[in-house]
Amino acid sequence: MSNILDGKKLAQEIELILQQTIESGLKVVKRSPGLAVIRVGNDPASGVYVNYKEKACDRIGVRSFPQHLREDISQNELIEIIKILNSDQNVDGILLQLPLPPHLDESSLLRCINPDKDADGLHALNLGRLIKGERGPRSCTPAGVMALLERNQIKISGKKAVVVGRSILVGKPMALMLEAANATVTVAHSKTQDLPSLTSQADLLVVAAGKPHLIGKRHVKENSVVVDVGIHRIPCDDQSSSDSKKFKLCGDVKTFEIEEKVAAFSPVPGGVGPMTVTMLLANTVDRWQQHCGLPLTISHLLP
Repeated sequence: MSNILDGKKLAQEIELILQQTIESGLKVVKRSPGLAVIRVGNDPASGVYVNYKEKACDRIGVRSFPQHLREDISQNELIEIIKILNSDQNVDGILLQLPLPPHLDESSLLRCINPDKDADGLHALNLGRLIKGERGPRSCTPAGVMALLERNQIKISGKKAVVVGRSILVGKPMALMLEAANATVTVAHSKTQDLPSLTSQADLLVVAAGKPHLIGKRHVKENSVVVDVGIHRIPCDDQSSSDSKKFKLCGDVKTFEIEEKVAAFSPVPGGVGPMTVTMLLANTVDRWQQHCGLPLTISHLLP
């Protein structure tokens, strides 16, 4: 029987630590941690994610500074909003919700965020810190994967790891974090030839390709660990059911094919997703402690 990497349970445990950390800090300082999430337009998936983040902030005592902006906002207007948040002393973390409308330049906007308030670890300076092994905010989804592996006592050092996907949001920082943990890392992507021959050698396989059910039984090694970062809404096989049952969530991995073959896997939903939000909170609380001169007590939660 495979071990299920339960991100929902671990996220709840970490949220309790963060809540207690905030309560303790408020005995010394007079303000709560603050997180600003910038959402541009009305992308449905972004709306769901932002809602999750705001509810998570409420649960642990982080103050939200939501910025829901119109679809046609200009690059310069958005830069000015980021500058205002950079200078707001009540804001400890800033997150630019991706994807953005095509007329906006993602890279230059991310560079405008104060690296010290970069709640998703995507500023070039913080990615450089990751490469050099220096302290700084870490990209939330890969950080969540690392926490999930550590919590389940999965050995990384000396193992062969394959990351499927090379995005700046997940794939690249994931590979860097695994390498820092002394894994031998290979990154696969859309141009990789004969993907199964590569992934089937992996002791640890992290899939962040953004393609539903890309990975099946023939892609995985016996007794390996598989982490599924993808999440997709796809039609149910039975379309005769009610509207609410016509769609289901799935990941990049065919869990139903690999669960009897591997040693451990992350489910979708309930695996990496909850950890992404929780590590965003952890980054924000860590920044708050630093900005307020409090002891840095949660560094162990961050890779």
